[in-house]
Amino acid sequence: MDESKKIREQIKQGEGPHLDFKHSINDSKKIARSLSAFANTEGGTLLIGVRDNGSIAGVKSDEEYYMIETASLVFCKPNVEFTHKTWNVEGKNVLEINVEPGTNKPYRAPDYKNNYRAFIRVNDENFVASKIIVDFWKRKQKGFKGIKLIYDDVVETLFNEITENGNITKSQLTRITGIKSQKANTLLTNLMLMEIIDAEISESNTKFIFHKNYLKDLE
Repeated sequence: MDESKKIREQIKQGEGPHLDFKHSINDSKKIARSLSAFANTEGGTLLIGVRDNGSIAGVKSDEEYYMIETASLVFCKPNVEFTHKTWNVEGKNVLEINVEPGTNKPYRAPDYKNNYRAFIRVNDENFVASKIIVDFWKRKQKGFKGIKLIYDDVVETLFNEITENGNITKSQLTRITGIKSQKANTLLTNLMLMEIIDAEISESNTKFIFHKNYLKDLE
Protein backbone atom coordinates (compact mmCIF):
# COMPACT_ATOMS: atom_id res chain seq x y z
CA MET A 1 0.00 0.00 0.00
CA ASP A 2 1.26 3.47 -0.92
CA GLU A 3 1.55 5.26 2.44
CA SER A 4 1.92 8.64 0.74
CA LYS A 5 -1.55 8.39 -0.81
CA LYS A 6 -3.12 10.27 2.12
CA ILE A 7 -0.78 13.24 1.66
CA ARG A 8 -1.22 13.30 -2.11
CA GLU A 9 -4.99 13.35 -1.65
CA GLN A 10 -4.67 16.25 0.79
CA ILE A 11 -2.49 18.19 -1.63
CA LYS A 12 -5.07 17.74 -4.39
CA GLN A 13 -7.66 19.48 -2.18
CA GLY A 14 -5.49 22.60 -2.01
CA GLU A 15 -4.98 25.03 0.83
CA GLY A 16 -7.96 25.93 2.97
CA PRO A 17 -9.18 26.44 6.55
CA HIS A 18 -7.49 23.24 7.74
CA LEU A 19 -4.54 22.91 5.37
CA ASP A 20 -1.51 25.10 4.67
CA PHE A 21 1.43 24.45 2.33
CA LYS A 22 4.96 25.67 3.04
CA HIS A 23 7.73 25.39 0.47
CA SER A 24 10.30 25.69 3.25
CA ILE A 25 10.73 27.36 6.62
CA ASN A 26 13.08 30.27 7.21
CA ASP A 27 11.15 32.15 9.89
CA SER A 28 9.89 30.50 13.09
CA LYS A 29 7.77 33.55 13.93
CA LYS A 30 5.81 33.19 10.70
CA ILE A 31 5.19 29.51 11.44
CA ALA A 32 4.11 30.47 14.96
CA ARG A 33 1.31 32.53 13.41
CA SER A 34 0.07 29.48 11.52
CA LEU A 35 0.24 27.31 14.65
CA SER A 36 -1.64 29.98 16.61
CA ALA A 37 -4.30 30.32 13.93
CA PHE A 38 -4.95 26.57 13.73
CA ALA A 39 -5.04 26.19 17.53
CA ASN A 40 -7.43 29.15 17.87
CA THR A 41 -9.76 27.87 15.16
CA GLU A 42 -10.57 24.25 14.31
CA GLY A 43 -7.08 22.79 14.06
CA GLY A 44 -5.26 21.98 10.87
CA THR A 45 -2.27 20.56 9.03
CA LEU A 46 0.93 22.15 7.77
CA LEU A 47 2.66 20.34 4.91
CA ILE A 48 6.28 21.45 4.77
CA GLY A 49 8.02 20.84 1.47
CA VAL A 50 4.98 21.55 -0.71
CA ARG A 51 4.76 24.60 -2.97
CA ASP A 52 1.65 26.80 -3.15
CA ASN A 53 0.69 25.15 -6.45
CA GLY A 54 0.82 21.71 -4.83
CA SER A 55 4.07 20.53 -6.42
CA ILE A 56 6.57 18.75 -4.19
CA ALA A 57 9.71 20.64 -3.20
CA GLY A 58 10.69 18.34 -0.34
CA VAL A 59 12.62 19.12 2.82
CA LYS A 60 16.31 18.42 2.90
CA SER A 61 17.14 18.29 6.61
CA ASP A 62 15.80 18.17 10.15
CA GLU A 63 16.14 21.95 10.35
CA GLU A 64 12.49 22.49 9.42
CA TYR A 65 11.30 20.38 12.35
CA TYR A 66 13.49 22.25 14.82
CA MET A 67 12.22 25.60 13.52
CA ILE A 68 8.63 24.42 14.04
CA GLU A 69 9.56 23.28 17.55
CA THR A 70 11.04 26.73 18.18
CA ALA A 71 7.87 28.34 16.84
CA SER A 72 5.78 26.33 19.28
CA LEU A 73 7.95 26.56 22.39
CA VAL A 74 9.43 30.05 22.00
CA PHE A 75 7.07 32.12 19.87
CA CYS A 76 3.61 30.75 20.77
CA LYS A 77 2.05 31.87 24.04
CA PRO A 78 0.92 29.48 25.41
CA ASN A 79 2.80 26.73 23.59
CA VAL A 80 0.92 25.06 20.74
CA GLU A 81 1.19 21.29 20.84
CA PHE A 82 1.58 19.41 17.58
CA THR A 83 2.32 15.97 16.19
CA HIS A 84 4.51 15.29 13.17
CA LYS A 85 5.28 12.66 10.57
CA THR A 86 7.63 12.55 7.60
CA TRP A 87 6.31 11.14 4.32
CA ASN A 88 8.12 10.17 1.14
CA VAL A 89 6.26 11.67 -1.80
CA GLU A 90 7.66 11.39 -5.32
CA GLY A 91 11.01 10.48 -3.82
CA LYS A 92 11.11 13.60 -1.62
CA ASN A 93 10.41 14.08 2.07
CA VAL A 94 7.31 16.05 3.13
CA LEU A 95 6.94 16.99 6.79
CA GLU A 96 3.36 16.80 8.09
CA ILE A 97 2.55 18.93 11.16
CA ASN A 98 -0.85 18.40 12.79
CA VAL A 99 -2.39 20.86 15.24
CA GLU A 100 -5.54 20.09 17.20
CA PRO A 101 -8.04 22.80 18.24
CA GLY A 102 -6.57 24.38 21.35
CA THR A 103 -8.08 24.09 24.82
CA ASN A 104 -6.30 27.16 26.22
CA LYS A 105 -7.33 29.95 23.85
CA PRO A 106 -6.24 32.53 22.94
CA TYR A 107 -2.90 31.38 21.51
CA ARG A 108 -0.73 34.32 20.53
CA ALA A 109 2.23 34.76 18.20
CA PRO A 110 4.30 37.77 17.12
CA ASP A 111 2.95 39.82 14.22
CA TYR A 112 5.13 41.58 11.68
CA LYS A 113 5.96 44.27 14.28
CA ASN A 114 6.73 41.66 16.95
CA ASN A 115 3.56 42.46 18.89
CA TYR A 116 1.88 39.33 20.21
CA ARG A 117 -1.54 38.79 18.65
CA ALA A 118 -4.10 36.01 18.58
CA PHE A 119 -4.44 34.74 15.01
CA ILE A 120 -7.39 32.95 13.48
CA ARG A 121 -7.69 30.87 10.31
CA VAL A 122 -10.12 32.14 7.67
CA ASN A 123 -10.24 30.16 4.42
CA ASP A 124 -6.57 29.76 3.46
CA GLU A 125 -5.14 32.74 5.35
CA ASN A 126 -4.31 33.79 8.90
CA PHE A 127 -5.75 37.00 10.36
CA VAL A 128 -5.59 38.76 13.70
CA ALA A 129 -8.67 37.94 15.78
CA SER A 130 -10.86 40.87 16.85
CA LYS A 131 -11.00 41.99 20.48
CA ILE A 132 -14.53 40.58 20.85
CA ILE A 133 -13.38 37.12 19.77
CA VAL A 134 -10.38 37.25 22.12
CA ASP A 135 -12.59 38.40 25.02
CA PHE A 136 -15.02 35.57 24.24
CA TRP A 137 -12.21 33.00 24.37
CA LYS A 138 -10.86 34.38 27.65
CA ARG A 139 -14.21 34.40 29.41
CA LYS A 140 -15.19 30.98 28.11
CA GLN A 141 -11.82 29.63 29.23
CA LYS A 142 -12.30 30.94 32.77
CA GLY A 143 -15.84 29.69 33.00
CA PHE A 144 -18.89 31.91 33.28
CA LYS A 145 -22.33 31.88 34.81
CA GLY A 146 -25.11 34.20 35.76
CA ILE A 147 -25.06 36.45 32.70
CA LYS A 148 -28.09 38.70 32.85
CA LEU A 149 -29.55 39.93 29.58
CA ILE A 150 -31.77 43.00 29.80
CA TYR A 151 -33.98 43.21 26.75
CA ASP A 152 -33.67 46.94 26.18
CA ASP A 153 -33.82 49.07 23.04
CA VAL A 154 -30.24 48.20 22.12
CA VAL A 155 -30.83 44.44 22.27
CA GLU A 156 -34.12 44.80 20.42
CA THR A 157 -32.39 46.78 17.67
CA LEU A 158 -29.63 44.17 17.42
CA PHE A 159 -32.16 41.33 17.15
CA ASN A 160 -34.23 43.19 14.57
CA GLU A 161 -31.16 43.97 12.47
CA ILE A 162 -30.05 40.33 12.37
CA THR A 163 -33.62 39.18 11.66
CA GLU A 164 -34.01 41.61 8.76
CA ASN A 165 -30.53 41.52 7.25
CA GLY A 166 -29.10 38.22 8.43
CA ASN A 167 -26.22 39.73 10.37
CA ILE A 168 -24.82 42.82 12.08
CA THR A 169 -21.31 44.16 12.68
CA LYS A 170 -20.08 45.91 15.80
CA SER A 171 -19.65 49.17 13.89
CA GLN A 172 -23.24 48.96 12.65
CA LEU A 173 -24.45 48.30 16.19
CA THR A 174 -22.65 51.33 17.63
CA ARG A 175 -23.76 53.57 14.78
CA ILE A 176 -27.42 52.57 14.90
CA THR A 177 -27.80 52.56 18.70
CA GLY A 178 -25.22 55.16 19.72
CA ILE A 179 -23.70 52.94 22.43
CA LYS A 180 -20.00 53.12 23.24
CA SER A 181 -17.49 50.66 21.79
CA GLN A 182 -16.77 48.94 25.10
CA LYS A 183 -20.47 48.43 25.85
CA ALA A 184 -20.91 46.90 22.39
CA ASN A 185 -17.96 44.57 23.05
CA THR A 186 -19.47 43.41 26.34
CA LEU A 187 -22.95 42.92 24.89
CA LEU A 188 -21.77 40.95 21.88
CA THR A 189 -19.44 38.82 24.01
CA ASN A 190 -22.26 38.04 26.47
CA LEU A 191 -24.62 37.06 23.66
CA MET A 192 -21.96 34.76 22.21
CA LEU A 193 -21.38 33.12 25.60
CA MET A 194 -25.16 32.61 25.92
CA GLU A 195 -25.16 31.02 22.42
CA ILE A 196 -27.69 33.55 21.18
CA ILE A 197 -25.35 34.89 18.50
CA ASP A 198 -22.31 33.50 16.71
CA ALA A 199 -19.49 35.15 14.78
CA GLU A 200 -18.79 34.91 11.06
CA ILE A 201 -15.21 36.04 10.49
CA SER A 202 -13.87 37.22 7.15
CA GLU A 203 -10.82 39.14 5.97
CA SER A 204 -12.67 42.46 6.08
CA ASN A 205 -14.79 42.21 9.25
CA THR A 206 -16.60 40.11 11.83
CA LYS A 207 -20.34 39.70 11.38
CA PHE A 208 -22.70 38.43 14.05
CA ILE A 209 -25.56 36.07 13.25
CA PHE A 210 -28.03 34.09 15.32
CA HIS A 211 -26.47 30.99 16.87
CA LYS A 212 -27.80 27.66 15.57
CA ASN A 213 -28.80 26.65 19.11
CA TYR A 214 -30.85 29.84 19.52
CA LEU A 215 -32.58 29.27 16.19
CA LYS A 216 -33.31 25.69 17.21
CA ASP A 217 -34.96 26.93 20.41
CA LEU A 218 -37.21 29.17 18.34
CA GLU A 219 -38.56 26.28 16.27
